[in-house]
Amino acid sequence: MVLKKATFAGGCFWCMVSPFDEQPGIHKVVSGYTGGHTDNPTYEEVCTNTTGHLEAVQITYDPDVFLYEKLLDLYWSQIDPTDPGGQFHDRGESYQTAIFYHDVEQKKLAEDSKVKLDKSGKFNKPVCTDIRPASVFFEAEAYHQDYYRKNPLHYKMYRKGSGREDFLNSHRR
Repeated sequence: MVLKKATFAGGCFWCMVSPFDEQPGIHKVVSGYTGGHTDNPTYEEVCTNTTGHLEAVQITYDPDVFLYEKLLDLYWSQIDPTDPGGQFHDRGESYQTAIFYHDVEQKKLAEDSKVKLDKSGKFNKPVCTDIRPASVFFEAEAYHQDYYRKNPLHYKMYRKGSGREDFLNSHRR
């Protein structure tokens, strides 16, 4: 079995773990920071929007069980891909959306899926999620890992209060 990595920024990383976690073929989902210029950033540093990093999740998966295309579909269904300023009530660079590709095939599939979504008519604004080459991924602090499991009540309140839950419910396919 050859495992691969997929890296997605979708706003607050707390909300990006649970949709991927426990899917068949998903071996690990880690919250962290990527895309910036600061080594080993802390959450507090990333929140200043001076590191260039985005909050992201890195998924280790078995492509024979869970195709990258399915990961992309699941990713797109968790975000507002038309918002360049962040996600929902979370604003700023660190909350922007991006797909970080790990190889040429992922790049092509991500670009194709973005074009398809943009042409679908699902949104009344253009899809603006960046597609970038993967760079160093820095694992977030331990208290951020599996947050939805460790703090289920706070997680549910945050997801609802941030506007994410209502947006996703109103845009279900």
